[in-house]
Amino acid sequence: MKRLLPILMLAVSAANAQCVMCFRTAAAQQEERAKVLNIGIVVMLIPPVLILGGFLYLAYRRNLAYAERDGGEAHRQSTEKTAA
Repeated sequence: MKRLLPILMLAVSAANAQCVMCFRTAAAQQEERAKVLNIGIVVMLIPPVLILGGFLYLAYRRNLAYAERDGGEAHRQSTEKTAA
């Protein structure tokens, strides 16, 4: 989590008007309008990031479920060997 915060801060600052068309449009506008355009770009970035985060969360939960299932079987097998 400590590593994620600096990366997230860099990603947000890098997301401001990165495509050429958005950059040129923002450069041709007044400063206030350019800021509004940058905010719009960040707002449009939010849904894909949330979707990706959702997929990563589901993969993490599934990984934990498989690890618990495999860990339980390994523990049961080791107790059977020691009992025999």
